[in-house]
Amino acid sequence: MRTLVADILTWPSFSERFGYDFNGFFVRRPDGNLVIDPVEPTPEDLELLVREGVARILITNRNHFRAAARVREATGARVAVHAADAAFVREKGVTVDDALVGGERVGPFVVVPAAGKSPGEVALHWADKRILIVGDACVGNPPGRLGLLPAAVIDAPEELRQSLRRLAAELVFDTLLLADGECILRGGRSALQALVATFDSP
Repeated sequence: MRTLVADILTWPSFSERFGYDFNGFFVRRPDGNLVIDPVEPTPEDLELLVREGVARILITNRNHFRAAARVREATGARVAVHAADAAFVREKGVTVDDALVGGERVGPFVVVPAAGKSPGEVALHWADKRILIVGDACVGNPPGRLGLLPAAVIDAPEELRQSLRRLAAELVFDTLLLADGECILRGGRSALQALVATFDSP
């Protein structure tokens, strides 16, 4: 694992299909450590999670169940996902313990609805540290810029664009941590605004 910002670490799993890393996040918290969108951990990464402890696993969208079952089994963490995506996650063999609800706080994060890629997509906003964590709503590709996943895997493209417009306009953040592609540690909001600006281009 490597440290991205204070108290947030990441570990990658390279996607041959997409040509960039998928990222899991580990957030150290005195009130209970969090794992977000866990990708398959190496033995060393899993050992760290077990040693430090994980209270909750947060899944930002249905497809990011990834290695949640393995991390849950190893650490005893509770799994949370939005109710609209929970059935899909359960069908993949992951026990879902809790629901992520828009506007509610989980540790330092406020759950922000970001539907479109899937109906239960959420982002996680840590206002005090000006951090936004995004699952599949947008991706860090090419590095330093943002794009969208292929249209074929997006349930509701216009709803997704509206979600991203809202995130860019209403949330204050600088660091944008992306579960797919390369994270943007500075200028994340500007990068999202630049992506949103392309939506209305001819």
